[in-house]
Amino acid sequence: MPQTPFDESERLVWAGNAAAYEAGFAKLCAHPVPRLLDAARVGAGTRVLDAGTGTGSAAAAAGARGARVAAVDAEPDMARRAARSVPGARVLVAALPQLPFMDGHFDAVVGNFVLNHVGRPRAALDELRRVTRPGGRIALTVWAAPAAPGQALLGRAVEAAGVARPPSLPTLAPEEDFPRTPDGLAGLLRGAGLAEAECVPLSWDHRTTPQEWWSGPAAGVATIGRTVLSQGPAATERIRRHFEALAREFTDDDGALVLPHTALLASGRVAGQRGAVRRRFTPGPRADPPRRRPAGSGGTSPERR
Repeated sequence: MPQTPFDESERLVWAGNAAAYEAGFAKLCAHPVPRLLDAARVGAGTRVLDAGTGTGSAAAAAGARGARVAAVDAEPDMARRAARSVPGARVLVAALPQLPFMDGHFDAVVGNFVLNHVGRPRAALDELRRVTRPGGRIALTVWAAPAAPGQALLGRAVEAAGVARPPSLPTLAPEEDFPRTPDGLAGLLRGAGLAEAECVPLSWDHRTTPQEWWSGPAAGVATIGRTVLSQGPAATERIRRHFEALAREFTDDDGALVLPHTALLASGRVAGQRGAVRRRFTPGPRADPPRRRPAGSGGTSPERR
């Protein structure tokens, strides 16, 4: 299945940004992981796939529960970092909506904010259902819309500075989008044939610092980062000044930023009977931790998830 312009943009946005993402936005995105794994009923011995693993927070938490973990990410830099962070997991480079696994291979599939980053959310969900066994569970998170005040902070700074999203960063095609509400996300799961589909909002205050929260966009992380850097150093500096001014609304007495965020957590069960015929698959490239090579040899989530 060919990539959409949105998919192609996502590949460029995230290329090589794993370290900068892990230093900032990844800490925010890790918050729903325990609830996500609970919704998928991940426990000891569960064969679980972490789709869109990023730097591996959900994969690591599943492994800590004794699950048998596989993980995929479309960005090789993310997959390599996840492989180092979760050495017990099988980590592959693969992009939705095409995964290198047989039908019904997993007892559970989780995707922490992965649907935010695919050009065909319905096709992606169909693929997650395909690789989940009958009776298995799928659990997903997305950011709610409208955005909570803390999530909107960086976008407000960009708008105040008069910087528009560059045309090179396309939005999701309208026919592929869905309402980022509890009913909208639950309806997406029901449309994919999942039984017992439900969705709940998760709200929390993310504590960070102004320096840490600015560091991701300043490094070009995610769509917000590419927007921040898109018009050159002078525009970036304008955005930074507006960010510092607006951040005072969320600054605690100790100087920390306290940013309210809201996400949606949806889950459902794959209907059908065990024993369905499994189709063969072609394994994707592994993202093994780098090995030492002889001298002279050649080398090879605003928020993401």
